[in-house]
Amino acid sequence: MTNQNLYCALRAAFPADLDRTAIECVATEGAAGDAIFYTWRDLDRSSAMIANLLASLELPAHARVLVHTDKSVEALILYLAVLRAGLVYVPLNNAYHASELNYFIDNAEPSVVVCASRDFGWLSKIAFRAGTAHVYTLDDDRRGSLLQRAAHHPGAQVPVQRTANDVASIIYTSGTTGRSKGAMLSHGNLLSNAQVLKTLWAWRSEADGGDVLIHALPLFHVHGLFVASHGALLNGSKMLWFAKFDARAVTARLPEATVFMGVPTLYGRLLADPTFNAHSCRHMRLFISGSAPLLAETFQRFSERSGHTILERYGMSETVMLTSNPCAPVQDRIAGTVGFALPGVGLRVTSADAELVGAVEVRGPSVFQGYWRMPEKTAEEFTADGWFKTGDLGQLDAHGRLTLIGRSKDLIISGGYNVYPAEVEGYLNELPGVEESAVIGVPHPDFGEGVVAVLVPRTGADVDVVACIAALKQRIAGFKVPKQVFAVNQLPRNAMGKVQKALLREHYRALFAH
Repeated sequence: MTNQNLYCALRAAFPADLDRTAIECVATEGAAGDAIFYTWRDLDRSSAMIANLLASLELPAHARVLVHTDKSVEALILYLAVLRAGLVYVPLNNAYHASELNYFIDNAEPSVVVCASRDFGWLSKIAFRAGTAHVYTLDDDRRGSLLQRAAHHPGAQVPVQRTANDVASIIYTSGTTGRSKGAMLSHGNLLSNAQVLKTLWAWRSEADGGDVLIHALPLFHVHGLFVASHGALLNGSKMLWFAKFDARAVTARLPEATVFMGVPTLYGRLLADPTFNAHSCRHMRLFISGSAPLLAETFQRFSERSGHTILERYGMSETVMLTSNPCAPVQDRIAGTVGFALPGVGLRVTSADAELVGAVEVRGPSVFQGYWRMPEKTAEEFTADGWFKTGDLGQLDAHGRLTLIGRSKDLIISGGYNVYPAEVEGYLNELPGVEESAVIGVPHPDFGEGVVAVLVPRTGADVDVVACIAALKQRIAGFKVPKQVFAVNQLPRNAMGKVQKALLREHYRALFAH
C-alpha cells in the first residue's frame, strides 16, 4: 500500500539539488547575529534525526507531541519529524500561561512535550503530573535538549506508514466561548488542501522563475503552519523566514520575494512604514490575507500604495482553506469578499427565512475528522446530510462568491430584529476619523440585546461619538443604530489578529443593567 504520510509528498517536492537554500532566517532590526541559511538537505536530515529520537522512545501509536515554543526553523523541522514518525503534532500559542497549559495537557494527554527552556520549570511539572513521560526544550537560538538528544541519532529515516485518514495534527480552536476544542486534521486533509492551493494560487516552479515566500506568521496556527509552510515546501520554494514580523525588515526584503501571506494587522503595519512602496514590491506576485476580516479601506490603500491587489481567502482550524478570490485575473478580487469555493469544496448558505444572509456550511476533502475526544460536540457541528456548520454567517452572490457577515454567535437580536455587526461596522468605518470598529450586543431590559459600538479613532483624530450615532441614523434602520458608542485606543485581539468580541461583550455586559 502506498504510504500516504504527508511527509512523503512534501519530500517528493524537494528540488533535485538538496544543497540549495530552502530557508533563510532574516535578522531583524535590533536582533543579534547574521542571517542563517538552511538547505533542503538540512531539513531532510535534521527531521530524520528527530524522528529517530521519537521512535527510540517507543511511544504508543498515534501519540501526541505537544509543542509550546517560539517560532524557529527548528520548530518547523520538529513538525516535519513528527509527521515522519507517524505521530500527532499539537502546536500551542507560546503566549499561553500555566492555567491554559493545564487544560491543553490534560485534554491532549501528550506523550511528549517540547517547550522553551525558560518555561521548562513550571511546564514540566504540569506535564509530568498529567502523565507525560518526556519533556524536551527547544529555543529559537538552535539550542535545547531536543536537539542535543537528536544529534545522537541517524540522519536517514523511512516515514512511518500512514493512511489519508490518520490524524496528523490537532489544532485547538480559539476558545472564545467555552473551552478550546481540538480539531483533528488528517494527512489527507492537509495534503489535499495544499495541492489545491498550489494550483489555484499558481505557485511557480523553478523553471518558471520560482516563487520565494516571506514567512512572517506564527507556527501554532493553520495560516502559518499549513497554508504558508506547506505552500513553499510542496513547491520546493525558498522561504525568507522572520521569527517576528518587522515591517521595516520585511519591506527591505520584499524585492527578493514573490509571495507574502499575512493577517490584516500586518498589512496595516506595512502601510504605516514610510519605506513601503510600489518599488519595494516590484518583484512581488501575490499578497494573500486571511485569519481576520480585511477592511475595505486597507484593501484600497494597499492597492494605491503598492500597485498590488490583496487576495483574500477564507478558512478555519477545522477545514484549512475553503474559499479564495481568484489568483487571476487580478481585477476579479473584490474587497470585503472571500471569493469562491475551492475546487472539491461544497459550500452553501442556509437560512430559516427568506433573508439573503444565512449560516455557512461546507463539506469536502479538507474538512476535519472531528473534535478530539468530543464525539457529541462533533455530531452537533455536522448536519444530518454531512455538512459542517462553520458558525459563520455569509451571503452568496449569483456567481457563487462568498461575503462573510460575521459569526453566528455575534448575531445581535434587538427587539426581535436581526442586526449583523459587520454591516454596522462597515458604515462606522466610513465615518470621518474612524480607524476601525467592533459592534456587539449586550443584555438590554427592553430589547433583549442592545447594540453597542466600540471604535478606534485614527491617529490624531478626535471622534465625536454622539455625532457618529447621528450620522448612522441617517444611513441605516433605527434598530441597527448603536445605542451607545465608545472610543478606545485599541480593540482586544488574539494572536492571529481577530477581534475578541467575547471580551468586549463581557466588559460592557452591565451597561444597560439599570
